[in-house]
Amino acid sequence: QVQLVESGGGSVQPGGSLSLACTGSGITLNTYAVAWYRQAPGKERELVADISGSGIPIYDDSVKGRFTISRNNANNTVYLRMDDLRPEDTAVYYCKARKLILQYWGQGAEVIVSS
Repeated sequence: QVQLVESGGGSVQPGGSLSLACTGSGITLNTYAVAWYRQAPGKERELVADISGSGIPIYDDSVKGRFTISRNNANNTVYLRMDDLRPEDTAVYYCKARKLILQYWGQGAEVIVSS
């Protein structure tokens, strides 16, 4: 059974940092492209960052220069490092692994940025 588990969410003040982790079980993440999405209350889910199987990252313009996506193949995990967080980054963050027609989602991790 494939599972993606997000961890590391929480509450932080504006300008602060958090790191999210997406750990796979029953799946070898380095053979998949993995993306982080977020969904704010009342809004549609949007792509934040993506990393290819070969490690090439892309970012939404709203997070470029502040967020970093990376892989650790040894522990089957993809990370999202978030710096200089803003209130508009408040959302539930989801990871998604995809390969051809296959895709798997995690359950989400909440991030709240508030003073």
